[in-house]
Amino acid sequence: MKAVVLTDGKAGHENQSKAFARALGLDFRLVPVRFKTPLHKIASYILDRLGMRTLSLLRFECGEGGPKPEPGSVVIGTGSGTFYAAKSLARAIPGAKCGVVLYPRGYRLSSFDCILAPAFDNPAKLPNVIEIPANLVAADAEFYESGVRAFKERYAGPVDNIVGVIVGGPNKCSTMSPEWMKDSLDSIFAANPGAQMCVTTSRRTPPAVEQVVDSYPWTYKLIYSKDRFNPIPAFVQLAKKLYVTAESTGMLSEACTFGRSEVFALDNLNPGPHKFRRFVENLRSAGYVDGNRKIDIGGQIGKARELLGVK
Repeated sequence: MKAVVLTDGKAGHENQSKAFARALGLDFRLVPVRFKTPLHKIASYILDRLGMRTLSLLRFECGEGGPKPEPGSVVIGTGSGTFYAAKSLARAIPGAKCGVVLYPRGYRLSSFDCILAPAFDNPAKLPNVIEIPANLVAADAEFYESGVRAFKERYAGPVDNIVGVIVGGPNKCSTMSPEWMKDSLDSIFAANPGAQMCVTTSRRTPPAVEQVVDSYPWTYKLIYSKDRFNPIPAFVQLAKKLYVTAESTGMLSEACTFGRSEVFALDNLNPGPHKFRRFVENLRSAGYVDGNRKIDIGGQIGKARELLGVK
C-alpha cells in the first residue's frame, strides 16, 4: 500500500501530511494541488454538502492527466486547500481511502475515512475523528542527529545546561513588541543563572524585536535576518529548558514531542478564547507545557491505521 500526499504548498501543512504518511509506515508521492479559482473553492463546500465530488474544480501540478495512484492507495491532505481534493481523488481510485489532518470545518465529516483533528479545534465526537493534542511533526533520529552535528560545528561550548529560546512572530491572534520581548528575556535570564543561554529568531520576528534579542549576552544566538541556519533540532535535543513564543504552534508541538526539555510557552497571545489560547492551555493542563511530559500519539495512529485499512 502506498500514499498520495496532496500539498497546497504551505510548509506547515505539507510537513504534517508527510508526518502522517510516515507514521502510517507508507511510502508516498507528493502531489501539488490547488483550486482553479477562489470560486471553485467556494463551490467545493456546496457540492460536498450535496454529496458531489468532482476533480474538475482542481488543478493537479504533477504532469498531464493528473495523479494516477494505484488502487487501494491512501490519499492524505492537510488544510482547506486539500480537504475536498483528498476525498474526491480517493473516490476516483478503486479501493482508496482518504485521511486528513486538521479539522475540515464546512465539509461533510462523515465522508472522510479518517480525520486527525487537533484538540484546540473542539472536533466533533465521531467514529472517524481522532483527536490529537498538537500538530504532527515529521522527524526521525537521523534528522536530529544531523541537526546536532551541524550545530556543534558552529558552537563549541558546553551543552550540559543549555536553555533554548525560540522566538517566532506576531499573527492575527498574537502580538510581539520590543517591550514585551525585553520583559520576557529579563525573566528568562533571571530564572536561569549560569546556564548556556541559546536563542534563535525566525523569518516572522519583527526587526525591532530582533534588535532586542541581539542585545542580550547569549552563549549562542541565531538572528534570522542575518543567518538562515536552523538550530532548532539541536535545541530540541540538547536543551534542558526550552522557551517558545506561544503563537509558534509548530515549534511548541515539536518541543513537546521530542527531546528532553522542560517546555515553557512565552505568552504573547491576544486576549480571548481563540484557538491559539486553547492550544497552549490544553498542552499546559496535560503537562506538556510548563512541564517535561512528552506527547505520544501511538494509540491515535493505531486507530488511524484501522480506519484507513493499513496493515
